[in-house]
Amino acid sequence: MPANVHGALVQRVSALPDGPLDVTWLSTETSRLPPGRVRLHWEPAPLAGWDITAHLGLATTEVHLASWPAAPDDWPRLVHPTIHEVLGLCAALAVATAALDLANHLSHI
Repeated sequence: MPANVHGALVQRVSALPDGPLDVTWLSTETSRLPPGRVRLHWEPAPLAGWDITAHLGLATTEVHLASWPAAPDDWPRLVHPTIHEVLGLCAALAVATAALDLANHLSHI
């Protein structure tokens, strides 16, 4: 990972099990992880492989989503299912929240 970044923001996850994870670098100046977004960070593991962590942005904070210590070199394939499912869940929750907000608004008209 380049020296001036502290992670990669997941932009898109392919629905295919072996599909790509599209990411953009997050600079060290980036302050907060947006709600429903996932940040990945990886660094070489002490003995072999990669230590990978994922954080999830929530409305008021960000939380540790998962860790994969000493993951093999093909680690994107390993983290793909978790990231895909979490982003799908976040999208579904956003739609449900918008529907509830609309229903509440319409009930007051």
